[in-house]
Formats: sequence, C-alpha cells, structure tokens
Amino acid sequence: MSEKSTSEGETSGGSSSGTTENKKRGKARVGRTSLILWHTHQNDASAVQRLLEEDTKLVNARDYDSRTPLHVAALQGWIDVARCLIDHGADVNAQDRWKNTPLADAEGAKKYLMIEFLKSYGGLSYGQNGSHNEPKPVLPPLSNKGDWEIDPAELDFSTSSIIGKGSFGEILRANWRGTPVAVKRILPSLSEDRLVAQDFRHEVTLLLKLRHPNIVQFLGAVTEKKPSMLVTEFLRGGDLHQYLKEKGAVTPATAISFALDIARGMAYLHKEPNVIIHRDLKPRNILLVNSSADHLKVGDFGLSKLINVKHANDIYKLTGETGSYRYMAPEVFKHRKYDKKVDVFSFAMIIYEILEGEPPLAQLEPYEAAKYVADGHRPMFRAKGCIPELKELIDQCWSADVNKRPSFLDILKRLERTKESISSDHHWHLFST
Repeated sequence: MSEKSTSEGETSGGSSSGTTENKKRGKARVGRTSLILWHTHQNDASAVQRLLEEDTKLVNARDYDSRTPLHVAALQGWIDVARCLIDHGADVNAQDRWKNTPLADAEGAKKYLMIEFLKSYGGLSYGQNGSHNEPKPVLPPLSNKGDWEIDPAELDFSTSSIIGKGSFGEILRANWRGTPVAVKRILPSLSEDRLVAQDFRHEVTLLLKLRHPNIVQFLGAVTEKKPSMLVTEFLRGGDLHQYLKEKGAVTPATAISFALDIARGMAYLHKEPNVIIHRDLKPRNILLVNSSADHLKVGDFGLSKLINVKHANDIYKLTGETGSYRYMAPEVFKHRKYDKKVDVFSFAMIIYEILEGEPPLAQLEPYEAAKYVADGHRPMFRAKGCIPELKELIDQCWSADVNKRPSFLDILKRLERTKESISSDHHWHLFST
C-alpha cells in the first residue's frame, strides 16, 4: 500500500477508522498477491482467472523482488496462464528487481514456446537475458541400452494403480517379470515434446549412476517406444509425508534413525567429484521401504543436477527457483546463486517436520512460508524435551549463512554421536502455544 493512498484515506475519513480500514485493505492485497503468484506457479489458469475477475489490479501485482505473475508464468513456461494474464492487461515488458522482463526469464529458462508467445505480444528481452538461466550440462551418451532398456510388453498394468502425479506424467504401481515396481510414465500428449524428452533423459542418466541402500533403486527404462517410462523399485511403505500425516511426531530414537537414513543417501549424492544436488528434497520424495518404517530411501530425481567438481574448493553455483516452496532454501527463493547446501537446508526443514509431526510453518501457504523464511524467520520448536544437540544441528543446517551449514558427512557424524547419547524410551511431549 502506498503512502499516498494512506494519507488520502486519513484526509477523507477524518479519523483513525479510515486508516485502520486502509491497513486492512493493504493486508488483503498482500494476501491476494501471494495467491495469484502461487496459482500462477501451479499452472492453475482457472484460479488465476477467478482472482483477476475479482480484482483486475492483481494482473500486475509484484512480490518483494518485483516479479509479476507474468514473470512467474514465463519462467515456468505456462502458456495458458500467460495468455490469461495478457488478456487481462498484464504488462508484457514489466521488469523485476534485476531489470529482467518476462521474455528475458523465458529465454534464460529455455522455454521456447513461451519465448515465441511473448514475442507475438510485443515482448522484449531486457535485463540480464535470463538471470534464472540454468544451462543443462551436455549429457554423456547413455550406456548400453541392453543393460537396462525394458520392453514395455514386460510391464503388466492390468492391476495397476496411480501412486503419484506430476507436470509431465504419472507414477503407477505395476508388475515387471512378477515383481512390483513403480513406473513413471510420460503423458501421451507430451511424448513428442523435445524438452520433456530432454528432462526424461537427464533423469535416466542420473539414475544410471546411483547405487546406494538409501537411494531408490533404478531398474530400467523404456526409451525406444512411446510413451517413455522409467522403472524403479516399489517401496510398500509409501512416502514420509503421508506417514507423518497419519502418525504425527515420532520418538527421538525414530527421528534420529530417519535423519540418519536421509543423511546417508544425501552424503552419497553430494560426494565429489560428481556432486548430485537433489534440489527438491521434501517428505514426499522420501520413501519408506515398508509399513514398519525401519528404512528410508531418497527418491525422485526429476529436478536433480549433476555437477562435476575437479577440486574440493571448486565453485559450482546455480540460479533459479527450483523445488518446493515450503522446503526451499532462501537463496533459491531469492534467485541468488546456490550450491549443494540448499539440500542441507531442506534436510533441516524435514527433520523439523519429523520432530513436530506437522510441516514447517503449516499455518502459511507454501509461497508465503518460503517468503517468510527468506525474510530471515524460521519455524518455532514446540516439542518439550527436545535434545539440545539435535536442535543445534537443525539451527545450523537452516542457517541463512550457507557457509555455516554443515556437510552431510559432518551431519552423519553428529547424528551418530547423538544416537549413542539417548535412550530408546525417550519420548517427545508436546504442549500447545
């Protein structure tokens, strides 16, 4: 809310009631700005349409980095949302705090259809020509397909069920040679999309390199026939998000056991010289081997990044808003350069959720939670009797200073020491705030 509108409200109202009303409207505007940015990011054109019908000024709403909804749509490549915004008068050449236009963001993210779309409406490429650019490394040739190429005729979907969905496909439970498996299948409508195919190949290339007991096992893929499919082991325990939703907070012994499994998988991914940054570490991507939850594995590498580091002190920085808002490191949300320590931040948020039994900042929408964290705030601990060593570790892992966040190897050492110092009958006691 501008100072001008506030002073006008005080003059015309002649009392503090006018000021109060203006403040209320200002807060409402902030909330609705978050809403339209969130629905834009989620590619929900109908929700964006409804908001704009209620308040047309939202079409050029800005977040604290001066990004408009059209910037968000351009970066993600959401054509339908962008068309809705432009139809309602969006400024196609609005500039954010980095002086980037939506077209510059689309070019940086290599959203080719979006680039042509914005150009057709007079979009110009101002600014840094894509400060969010994350060029994918040149991928090496895939290894001998005879080792892992699966004939789709071997996949039995007769009793299949959908266990997950994403922007580009769905994950189904199926059977392969008599064994239950999880199959990520690209949607038929996107089977010819060049960028989708590139992302699919990127994920296959990563999974081919991974062999670890705390990483979901890659079994093979269908690449020679359509639709493309990626096949991994099926874990009967479901994901950590659903487990915590049903069970709530766990004992300290279980919390440390969960943390150790996740940290082991992540320490393996972060091992140099071939560092793999997950970039979307969250409870939904942590899978339980069975219903007893005695073993966890890290999965879903659709957003992961493989970086080759020749020397331990090499700098490998990325930019771009990638991942899930609620678990997102502040430097990612702010579109600043980042490295593998973003996974350490997400790890801290996950361990907090394991201890508390609910997502961090559950009272806020995901986008608002990310902004709250980026502004320097952190979730509050409610658990009584919280082990000081564990709380101290979490505080360091979600530090705003990236250099203060420990590596996963250091995290493992500290967790092992903490595990030895507690007894299995120690329980959390919650109190209401």
